[in-house]
Amino acid sequence: MPATLRHLHADRLPGWLDRSRTAYAEDLVAAGHTPEDAHRQAEEGMARSFPSGAPTPGHAVFDVLDDAGAAVGHLWIGPDTSDDAGAWWVWDIAIDADHRGRGLGRAAMLLGEEYARAQGARTLGLNVFGFNTGARGLYESLGYETTSVKMRKTLG
Repeated sequence: MPATLRHLHADRLPGWLDRSRTAYAEDLVAAGHTPEDAHRQAEEGMARSFPSGAPTPGHAVFDVLDDAGAAVGHLWIGPDTSDDAGAWWVWDIAIDADHRGRGLGRAAMLLGEEYARAQGARTLGLNVFGFNTGARGLYESLGYETTSVKMRKTLG
């Protein structure tokens, strides 16, 4: 497998949180939210998941490492928000743009599935923005099925 996972070191977590919050807000804006709403949602979501700057129980943030041991992305995985202890969620995954197309995202997802299974997960869900066709193709090729579709039309 061309990738491995390493728990993100605690001293790097604040920087990762800032970058992840910003990237999520940018994705929300790209999906049609106002910048104000996007930043509010990103801030509130990260505050719920990382109170006091530490992940909630069961959640894990990993560096995705390439075969040379260099960090080329991240994976955040943990229980979903339901009462089903066996339902887990890929909260965020990203591979640096200059490392995409080499199988690292696929390998990270498969390693994430192994990790979740070892923690007692029976299902693994995720959200993908409609504009992210590359990620959608990857998830479908890994066996993820569409469970809901949100649509919008801009009125002129």
